[in-house]
Amino acid sequence: MVGAVARLKPLVQRLIHLGALAARPMTLGVRIVVADGEGRILLVRHTYVPGWYLPGGGVDPGETLAAAAAREVGEEAGIRLEEPARLFALYFNRRASRRDHVGLYVCNGWSQPEPPKVPNREIAEIGFFSRNALPEETTAATRRRLAEVFEGAAVDEIW
Repeated sequence: MVGAVARLKPLVQRLIHLGALAARPMTLGVRIVVADGEGRILLVRHTYVPGWYLPGGGVDPGETLAAAAAREVGEEAGIRLEEPARLFALYFNRRASRRDHVGLYVCNGWSQPEPPKVPNREIAEIGFFSRNALPEETTAATRRRLAEVFEGAAVDEIW
């Protein structure tokens, strides 16, 4: 009898975990700060939402946040990380949902072997911009993140 209970324990734990996910699903995303040699910041403008953003997107099942950040900046801007990006902070993104969180990474070593062909289905434009001359449509959250990373502004846990 003890053996049967021991064999059921992992199944019961998995069912509890799946029930919790169904009751409280959480979404997870990443954004990444990439600066060029002149200190200009990489921003992207998507085709499906207004504004300029730091590159990033959702974390796929089985993927780490760091791997997602590297993948997203590669897909969106053709950037290849030459060294691991550094996790800067984690944020609660209540504008997306009550269960959405975003990891912000900072990349110091990168290359751009071949810029992506834009516009495409996802990205309308990409560009490097001086922090004091960001496009007018740069989102408020993007501006706050840049102030935190480069100006020492207090990190706000809310995206």
